[in-house]
Amino acid sequence: MTDRYAVFGNPIRHSKSPKIHGMFAAETAQLLCYEAILAPVDAFEASFRTFVANQGLGANVTVPFKEQAFALCDELSEQAQLAGAVNTLSVLSDGRVRGDNTDGLGLVADLQRQFGSLKGLNILLVGAGGAARGCVLPLLQADIAKLTIVNRTQSKAEALVDIFSQFGNISTLPIEHTAQSYDVIINSTSSSLSGDVPNISSQTIAEDTVCYDMMYGKEQTSFNSWALAHGAKQAVDGLGMLVGQAAQSFLIWRNVKPGVETVLSQLRSEL
Repeated sequence: MTDRYAVFGNPIRHSKSPKIHGMFAAETAQLLCYEAILAPVDAFEASFRTFVANQGLGANVTVPFKEQAFALCDELSEQAQLAGAVNTLSVLSDGRVRGDNTDGLGLVADLQRQFGSLKGLNILLVGAGGAARGCVLPLLQADIAKLTIVNRTQSKAEALVDIFSQFGNISTLPIEHTAQSYDVIINSTSSSLSGDVPNISSQTIAEDTVCYDMMYGKEQTSFNSWALAHGAKQAVDGLGMLVGQAAQSFLIWRNVKPGVETVLSQLRSEL
């Protein structure tokens, strides 16, 4: 029987995960099927347990279930524990469920693919929600010099600094006081979905600054348009992060790391 994997979400029809994992499977000669499952908002765990009872081996989890996935795990990776959310579930040989969070690893892999090593860089992370929280540890572990988090509600940024300060050089500023430049600026907010831009100073951008928006689309995102208009050297969207986190999940499940370039080109051409 073919090994079964899935992505759970609500809504889920738009998910690119089945296509991504199908291409990974073909590239690495892995025999598996991967489907999208629409779980009821109030019955994610029951949906997942049914999937496992029907020989499901692992699953990705997207909005709005990452915290519920976290709660049902018997075992968590350090990254998932600190992120407080799980996007990758694996059914272990004894039937227990392990949770991982590969979002931040996907981000860091894409930053390194696009910009090279992050060693010694000063990074500004805009936003302090779930997307930001999932990325803090992998960023700190990438040998950066300093991570500064800014958020509209500063207390949320301060809470992240408290959680992660043991892992590296991390601090926060009031969002309106961002008047120094950074090597990399990452927008983890969903502002680009509504065509808005976070309230950060254009002085954060110097001639060598590169910018990254976790959102993506056919056109340039509003954040990246703003960044380029203010002199950023380069601005990249989050499609590579999507493919990168999927590659990390695939590695966890199949013990083989797929390439991302072919999948990325294909997805980009279809936007």
